[in-house]
Amino acid sequence: MAYEKGDRVILRDEYHDKDGEEGEIVEVSETMFGDESYTIEVHDTRVAGLGESQLDDAE
Repeated sequence: MAYEKGDRVILRDEYHDKDGEEGEIVEVSETMFGDESYTIEVHDTRVAGLGESQLDDAE
């Protein structure tokens, strides 16, 4: 599933201190390989360079 700017998501990255927290997609960009890369904002902290596999839909 591709995400769009403004979507609410859950960060899934066990190595990040914001793992499991809900945030909002603030930027969608394309990598040089044609994949999408996401930047989310979680509690006034931006997390960049995320792949689709690191995000879940927020309910």
